[in-house]
Amino acid sequence: MIYGDMQLSAGSGPGYGRGMAERHKDEPAVGDEVTWRSHGSTASGQVKKKITKRTEEAGRTVDASPDDPQFLVESEKSGREAVHKPSALKPKD
Repeated sequence: MIYGDMQLSAGSGPGYGRGMAERHKDEPAVGDEVTWRSHGSTASGQVKKKITKRTEEAGRTVDASPDDPQFLVESEKSGREAVHKPSALKPKD
């Protein structure tokens, strides 16, 4: 699988190795440890939920759909929740 600048095969090395047939190759799964850019630094945490419809999460309206999902993540440092598109989330090393 190609993820960003890395080439990964399902089930080996860093990245999203579980359940590849059930989601797009660039999407994390619930429970995955990920990183994202936040206010000029890198934050890390865990994916809590895949959002596939317009809803309220993390204090804002999330305009997601099955074709354009977003992910609820919880920061391991602060415990706060945020919502990000899959392109903003990277596998944690």
